[in-house]
Amino acid sequence: MKIVFMGTPEFSVPILNALAQRHDIVAVHCQPPRPAGRGKADRASPVQRRAEALNLPVRHPVSLRTDEAQQAFAALGADLAVVVAYGLILPQALLDAPRLGCLNIHASLLPRWRGAAPIQRAIMAGDTETGICIMQMEAGLDTGPILAREATPIAAEETSAELHDRLSIIGARLITATIDQLPAPAIPQSDSGVTYAAKIDKAESRVDWSKPAVEVDRLIRGLSPFPGAWCEVHGERIKLLGSRLAEGSGLPGQLLGGFRVACGDGAVDILMAQREGKRPMPATDILNGLKLPERLLS
Repeated sequence: MKIVFMGTPEFSVPILNALAQRHDIVAVHCQPPRPAGRGKADRASPVQRRAEALNLPVRHPVSLRTDEAQQAFAALGADLAVVVAYGLILPQALLDAPRLGCLNIHASLLPRWRGAAPIQRAIMAGDTETGICIMQMEAGLDTGPILAREATPIAAEETSAELHDRLSIIGARLITATIDQLPAPAIPQSDSGVTYAAKIDKAESRVDWSKPAVEVDRLIRGLSPFPGAWCEVHGERIKLLGSRLAEGSGLPGQLLGGFRVACGDGAVDILMAQREGKRPMPATDILNGLKLPERLLS
């Protein structure tokens, strides 16, 4: 098929790879290069870099609502558009342009966790499973009917980064199988069980040790690696990037040996952490160069 691929971050790259092996990618749409790194030089997105390596034409319009952008999209003559973590809302004119419409690859079991941060919110909420849905796009936010879905369990110590990578591979496999079966019937989403995965606010990321250990653990794993849950040690912000529930009790924030921290109920072991200006490392390595106080403050 002639496919327009629309995606931007690393999550989308395995899916682009899978589609490029089987179909004619007539254009790749992604967000334009943004300033990044210490020098704040413009850096192309992961999808743009991969598309250019595959010699695929890349477009990054600032808006899709102009007549010019919509005419250029329609002129591609695509059979289908595949959208995954693109970053722009598609107006109705674009949804209608491909012969078979636009399919979205969404990282949740819809209608649970519609919206921007489904992977993080699933872990933070303590969900035991999540998955991938292939959805026929319509004007509403992740409201379209479902063509395919695949569930997967969330492991007890799994971080957002680890779940992100697994779901990306599932998405690549599921979208190729779904396209092979087009046109196919789509099942409307249920009106019950709807939740929204709001974009992560950095204000959420400071650890409150007075909360139960299960909530602290979910926060740490759900926000790893970005933006990263954090606590302060001797005035330095330490990112906490991996954790598990642990035995023990004490005052909230009290150190119980190693990097085991008491919470409002129970305790957590910090498994991975990152000091300012340093790379992430196991907590045991962090402790070699950082003396922890008797108690961490929230």
